Amino acid sequence: MALPLPFDPRTAALLPPVEDLPLVDPARLTPEALRARFANPPEWVADTEVERFWRAAQPVPAAVLVPLVIRQGADGAPAVLSVLLTQRTAHLKAHAGQVSFPGGRKDEDDVDAKATALREAQEEVGLPPERVEVIGELPPYITGTGFVVTPVVGLVQARPDEGLALDLTPEPCEVAEIFEVPLAFLMNPANHQQRAATAGGLDMRYFSMPWHAPGRDEDFFIWGATAAMLRNLYRFLAA
Repeated sequence: MALPLPFDPRTAALLPPVEDLPLVDPARLTPEALRARFANPPEWVADTEVERFWRAAQPVPAAVLVPLVIRQGADGAPAVLSVLLTQRTAHLKAHAGQVSFPGGRKDEDDVDAKATALREAQEEVGLPPERVEVIGELPPYITGTGFVVTPVVGLVQARPDEGLALDLTPEPCEVAEIFEVPLAFLMNPANHQQRAATAGGLDMRYFSMPWHAPGRDEDFFIWGATAAMLRNLYRFLAA
């Protein structure tokens, strides 16, 4: 989401919830259940597929990887899943400082969205494609900047000796930080804020999902396209 500066998405007005939505059943947030759901998807409707202020004449194909990190529980406890995200560097021309999935525009050599997502994840955060078990895709999401983004969902098994963010290496020109958010937190609609703002003559409504990471002073402010795609994942898993 590219907007006229200055614009601080944290200051936009909070909107009241429009419906009472259920939690995603924890039984659906396991690797086995996720594989099964993408293999046999239910009927469902995405919340947002096109940003309201899209004006691009020629949409640009792109893809992001939605990496779901699996960490085995101790002493036989169930596995815990988290979503790996990035904080973009502040100097970028587009989406500077925003929270994003690893991803980017399609290259000529990419045969499909899966190839784009895996390549971009390796370039941005150093995640080897062979570590990703791709289990499915969500519907394309069209951003206000004209990108048609396909979210590619993949499972990544964390090794026992790996810390948070899988001990990956961010590409310093694009990624300021790599972090993880519990999947259960993001799939809880009580954590999905809806906000409204006006900037540059644009009337906007968007989702936000602030995440306070332990030991960090400021929240990671997940909003815009990234939050909308997570909201669509919620709708898919809750259906």
